[in-house]
Amino acid sequence: MKKGFSTIMSAQFFSSLADQALLVGAIELLKTTHAPPWQIPALGASFTLFYVILAPFVGAFADAVPKGKVMFYSNLIKIVGCLMMLFGAHPLLSYAIVGLGAAAYSPAKYGILTELLPPSQLVKANGWIEGLTIASIILGILLGGQLVGPRIAPILLGFDFPLIDTGVDTAPQAAIASLVALYIVAAIFNLYIPRTDTPLQPLAHGPAAMVRDFASCNSRLWNDKLGQISLATTTLFWGASGNLRIVVFAWAAAALGYSTTQASQLGGVVVLGTAIGAVAASMTMRLDKATKVIPMGIAMGVLMIGLNWISNVYIAAPFLVLLGFVGGFLVVPMNALLQHRGHNLMGAGRSIAVQNFNEQACILGLSALYTLMTRAGLSAFVAIFIFGAIVGGTMWVIRRWHMRNCVEHKTEVDRLLALAGSDEVQH
Repeated sequence: MKKGFSTIMSAQFFSSLADQALLVGAIELLKTTHAPPWQIPALGASFTLFYVILAPFVGAFADAVPKGKVMFYSNLIKIVGCLMMLFGAHPLLSYAIVGLGAAAYSPAKYGILTELLPPSQLVKANGWIEGLTIASIILGILLGGQLVGPRIAPILLGFDFPLIDTGVDTAPQAAIASLVALYIVAAIFNLYIPRTDTPLQPLAHGPAAMVRDFASCNSRLWNDKLGQISLATTTLFWGASGNLRIVVFAWAAAALGYSTTQASQLGGVVVLGTAIGAVAASMTMRLDKATKVIPMGIAMGVLMIGLNWISNVYIAAPFLVLLGFVGGFLVVPMNALLQHRGHNLMGAGRSIAVQNFNEQACILGLSALYTLMTRAGLSAFVAIFIFGAIVGGTMWVIRRWHMRNCVEHKTEVDRLLALAGSDEVQH
């Protein structure tokens, strides 16, 4: 890997670590303040809101400004959101501001990969960065659970500053205060991300022009015979997995009687399996063979439904690792293929913004569905069954869609796959 890749990975690790730990802190904060139960699943929707609203702008911004600077500014926004939650703003509003920073961060984070690395290294790079991101999710969920738990929280609350009343009086507040340091570390790494030789692309003139440009990019990717399949797959994967991290807290409480701290450990188990699957895919899959993993999406949906028959933690843990492995092995090659097609069709930042828009809109939609199910009094078991059926059924449709493309547009599909393969050989 080229010089600078490790810096990108380090910045991504600490930023994502803080995001996930902050989610657990926000969940515990809502619980301790006796907020309505529907507000916990609504956290996912608040985080993704700006991904959808600002998609036409953040991608163009990431292509017009050096991506290291974009990532630095984005981390500053996350720090603001974290401080808002600490000093009394509603967790839904505060986490939405953190999501605003993440929405601006993502096109730069993934876009710089296509600028820094050749296509032959995209699958491997995605495996590393997804694996590291997933590792940060594991550790972030575990860290958040421990920070609000009975062992570490009293230590944090025991810190006293002479003549200063910090207003930090509860375990969730202490956890949130400590996470500011992680965002600062990530911001420092952002300052050392190298500037690539890729020329900057000027912003379109005015918001309306930027929206038209984004709509054109979105249409180009959905009309591409490989772009549409990889985009549909990654959209569904992140929509389901983004909500599964929150559903697991409710499922663990219902099926195993777990607290927030204990449930955070199970959430980490899912992501551990995803990391293993991501690394395995990066070592074994080629870019031109990426569509071979589509059937694993159907298996992922079936495994999600299978959770409803598990009530023993010793069975649940390896089962959740398997579920995560299947998801990780599915998403890495499809994500690399999507980046390759997007980079060939438009600028890297714009293609990642299109990807984020679709994926986060799916997270937002499924989060709204889960919130409505919670408000209606439906159990976590029903929610998991519905999520699993949506994933398995939709992946079956995507598989049929790709098979039809291979028959009706064989020449075009073969040409695009050959292009992906030749780029790997060439580089």
